[in-house]
Amino acid sequence: MQTFAFGYPRIGKKREYKKLLEGFWKGEVSKKELFEGIESVERGRIERYAEYVDIYPKGEMTLYDRMLDTSVLLGIIPERFLPYQGLETYFEMARGKYALELTKWFNTNYHYLVPEIERGEFSIKFVEPIDFLFNLGKSGILSLIGPFTFLRLSKALRRIETPVPVLEVEKIEERDKFERIFEAVSRTYISLVEKLSSDGEREIIFEEPSLVTDTEKWHWDLVEGFYKKVSEHVNVTLLAYYDGVSDYDRYVNLPVKALLLDFVSNKENYENLKRCGFPSDKTLIAGVINGRQVWRANLKEKARFIEDISKVAENIIISNSCPLYHLPVTVSVEDELSADIRERLSFADEKLEEIRTLRGLLLGEEEFVKIAEESEKLMGTSFAVNEDVRRRVSSLKEEDFTREKPYSERVKIQKDILNLPPLPTTTIGSFPQTEEVRKMRTAYRSGKISQEEYDRFIKGEIEKLIKVQEDLGLDVFVHGEFERTDMVEFFAQKLDGIATTKHGWVISYGSRVYRPPIIYGDVSRPEPMTLKEITYAQSLTDKPVKGMLTGPVTILNWSFYRDDVPKEEIAYQIALALQEEVRDLEEAGIKIIQIDEPAFREGAPLKRNDWKDYFEWAVKAFRLASRAKPETQIHTHMCYSEFNEIIDYIYEMDFDVISIEASRSKGEIISAFESYNGWDRQIGIGVYDIHSPAIPEKEEIKMIIERVLKVFPSDLIWINPDCGLKTRRWEEVIPALRNMVEATKELRKEVVVN
Repeated sequence: MQTFAFGYPRIGKKREYKKLLEGFWKGEVSKKELFEGIESVERGRIERYAEYVDIYPKGEMTLYDRMLDTSVLLGIIPERFLPYQGLETYFEMARGKYALELTKWFNTNYHYLVPEIERGEFSIKFVEPIDFLFNLGKSGILSLIGPFTFLRLSKALRRIETPVPVLEVEKIEERDKFERIFEAVSRTYISLVEKLSSDGEREIIFEEPSLVTDTEKWHWDLVEGFYKKVSEHVNVTLLAYYDGVSDYDRYVNLPVKALLLDFVSNKENYENLKRCGFPSDKTLIAGVINGRQVWRANLKEKARFIEDISKVAENIIISNSCPLYHLPVTVSVEDELSADIRERLSFADEKLEEIRTLRGLLLGEEEFVKIAEESEKLMGTSFAVNEDVRRRVSSLKEEDFTREKPYSERVKIQKDILNLPPLPTTTIGSFPQTEEVRKMRTAYRSGKISQEEYDRFIKGEIEKLIKVQEDLGLDVFVHGEFERTDMVEFFAQKLDGIATTKHGWVISYGSRVYRPPIIYGDVSRPEPMTLKEITYAQSLTDKPVKGMLTGPVTILNWSFYRDDVPKEEIAYQIALALQEEVRDLEEAGIKIIQIDEPAFREGAPLKRNDWKDYFEWAVKAFRLASRAKPETQIHTHMCYSEFNEIIDYIYEMDFDVISIEASRSKGEIISAFESYNGWDRQIGIGVYDIHSPAIPEKEEIKMIIERVLKVFPSDLIWINPDCGLKTRRWEEVIPALRNMVEATKELRKEVVVN
């Protein structure tokens, strides 16, 4: 019995990947140093694989995103980026002024760059940095994103206007269009496979996670035809993960050598395997070690499962269920976690160890049998139970999820209180976290400065920001979140039942990393979490200052969460804690409270038939947290999601204002709200792409606002950046916001006149 692992984190144990990329962007790292550094990180990844498993991939490394790499490899480079000039253009596509759209990778918190297809002919281009990336791996099986997944996640461009591009994109779902483009993409892939085969590649891994989403028979016909041609040149290993495959019979009978089945996400693949069997001429890669959650596996239970499915499948390889890049690198460095929590955890390195141990257990090797017995014993003990919290959740009634007055009445009360101008301007929450801010936070945590000194510093930063916002002429202020490392981690550190890590970094997109908290027990709020900073900010100005909270669904979805209670129960526990915070803010005189839910969409199951249950409790969790007085204006923020797919559920959340991304799509995302019959809620339009260092011109911003004004009356529209400004620099933020405010004021005159 062999072992296989894939998706090992590229970040490096000390975040070397992040430091290399950001150093290069700042001009502090040369191209030669960048490539040498990335090569060193990749060597470390491959060595880790080789230490623990028999089979592993090469070709997983990227300089930003593998979907971007595939686009460049296939020659799918939008006209606005031509002529292609190597690394400069590559990063322009990723983070430049007119960068590709950024959105969530399936139902995870990883973001990918959406390919844009303008033409119907493609050709392989081993240009920089693709040539470098292809030559990195000296061992392992080459891994590629499969053509079906690549195309399913791409978009077609309908129009480009210069000098300022208006990107009107659409999903490539219409059958004739999809088939035509798939045929052209397939030909290009085949030519690549032929070249690789002639260069000595005998086996290729194709990752096709889109095969677990909703599919049609004709989709499978295309997929089968492609892999039949590929298999004439190389042996194919196919990976589909995050859910059960949408058509089990078509999947297991594809003309390939080996297939991954994810046995962790749900029971669908297992039930189909037991009912339909598995072809004897293929190898089953059994995804039994959870690649998305951090809990140690009950290895004896996993061994029994492998023995069970081995009655159906003759050839089995043990593997993780999905890519390991959703996990931090290793638990071994987390010396500040309590022993009770730490001994229950398994990050990427430990997952590799579990795969190896599981194989040894099945072979009866004594040292691995002992390890498995320890894990089984640990899994049988209860941990961090709070009976009071459980009683509160179990006693919730329907009225606990409903605000006192409907929106039509609330909005009149709020307008009288707030007295805001047309097209009010605001920001999403955070402002630049400078080197000084980070140093002071580190000094405080290490005990080098006192609580009093740290509080005084944070107050000083808030004072400066209030002055900045006054000077810019914004209408609704924020306090800047200088005391917060991350929008989820900050709250996790203040809630009981949640742990945070010191080095548990995970990549969200490009070089951007975050540390997902770990929900290990019942969640409660021991004391107010945000009151001190927000009320101080409000004391400095007559303008309203928003209370800034992260919503229960996002805290849950962006954390590693326990699996011994239903997910919705955890969401309600978090929501009750946030509701207490909302009440405290109201009592302190805060008139606007923003409860961010950027992860609302990403937690949804991948198949639409499974959506109803998820969104029912997700909506209720938000409503429970946001059950404020009628005079309190509740905002929420979402970004980089397919809003048109979930617009009904979004409306049911019963907020007063929602802020969304609109800059990369140049306002086209508003069509999701336009198509909703009876939409009456206020919308904050993100006119400034904070993921790019480029400063938007005033005319670009006006163009987006004008696009939206064609759809909605001005009394429904707010103006704001796409997202928080924490990662940007002040020299970018100030002129960008100034342009945003000035563009708004100019259009405001037209709105008032009209």
